[in-house]
Amino acid sequence: MGNIVAVELTIQGTFTGPFETPAGVIQPTGAKLDVPTADFWFIEDGRIKEFNCYVGASVMLAQLGVQPDFASAVTASTVEAG
Repeated sequence: MGNIVAVELTIQGTFTGPFETPAGVIQPTGAKLDVPTADFWFIEDGRIKEFNCYVGASVMLAQLGVQPDFASAVTASTVEAG
């Protein structure tokens, strides 16, 4: 695409180590991960000017067994707004 290189890929692996989160550590489960990803390279004068990588975070978290907690998010937003 001219001076842009775009690649769609998946990052595959196994959840074997602890995953630190703001709420605490999620212990490894051995779950297989297959996370959609897109990489973009912006080229200028034959050199990489910028590189961006976008990971399907919601897919990754679901594969790790992390479920959204909408109730807590609603509660937190009303406390902050009030």
